[in-house]
Amino acid sequence: MNVTLRQFKVFAAVSKHLSFTRAAEELCLTQPAVSMQVKQLENQLEVPLFEQLGKRIYLTDAGEEVYHYSKVIAQQLEELETVLANLKGLNQGKLRISVASTANYFAPTLLGTFCQRYPGVTVSLDVTNRQTLLKQLAENEVDMVVMGQPPTDMDLEAGAFMENPLVIVAPTGHALASEPRVPLKRLEQEIFLVRELGSGTRSAMERFFQERGIHIQTGMEVGSNEAIKQSVQAGLGLGLLSRDTVEMELSLDRLTILDVEDFPILRHWYVVHRSGKRLSVVAQAFKDFLLNEAAPLLGKSPAHGVAAIGSERKPRRGHTEKEQGSSAQPTP
Repeated sequence: MNVTLRQFKVFAAVSKHLSFTRAAEELCLTQPAVSMQVKQLENQLEVPLFEQLGKRIYLTDAGEEVYHYSKVIAQQLEELETVLANLKGLNQGKLRISVASTANYFAPTLLGTFCQRYPGVTVSLDVTNRQTLLKQLAENEVDMVVMGQPPTDMDLEAGAFMENPLVIVAPTGHALASEPRVPLKRLEQEIFLVRELGSGTRSAMERFFQERGIHIQTGMEVGSNEAIKQSVQAGLGLGLLSRDTVEMELSLDRLTILDVEDFPILRHWYVVHRSGKRLSVVAQAFKDFLLNEAAPLLGKSPAHGVAAIGSERKPRRGHTEKEQGSSAQPTP
């Protein structure tokens, strides 16, 4: 069997998307080039890997098996890259990080400071929604993610590094803007603009009001924090947002935070990765940077007293428990 790593990489991309077009976009190749690599792999293995039904393609049974092994091979190569990067230290290396769209209001500032400290590091940053973050964690596509409340049904390690209060915002001229301690029941008379289903902010909002028996009216479903802020300013309703997202609008007196009982909803920002994942020196350094320095650098409240999630596990083979739990102390 004379197959190449390139063929496996192209095949894995097509399998992940079940689309030759989207695989070509991800790999920056032409669609004919992707099709040729898959065809060559099928010829080498002497089995069909995909079948087409209508306009969609599906993995065959053989394709499912090859996809499984292609992911194992990719993971082995990634571990090799990590080992070699560790030998080189922080003079060079790559950090692959994804952040929730709300975290993008502070993530570039933190990455800027980190990259100034370690100029040899290359950063790949993806800003996306919660569902995509969870998919990236499940597929082991990134070193770590920055998000709100981590899920409880995945094998993850998560450390809280900063408070993330959720507040209710309104236009500055709103009738409730000057009211102290607005009762929760009063909010049933207002219209709320909400994020898409699956959004962490929306889930927190719905859970909060449901637990207190408050039935709020929802207006438009809006796909971004920026769109919610613009819509609130236009008087289309109230918004529930992370305070980190509205600092500029507050300073320009375009929005105001309502003084509502039981608010703000106190959440936290977490740095999250797969449990047992072998972090490179660069990734470990950035994780330590977030946990120890992010809140002071941004002038925010640190996450005091919040237990880490999934931090207790057996040390990896070849490492003592003391070594496994110690923080990396790299030098630039």
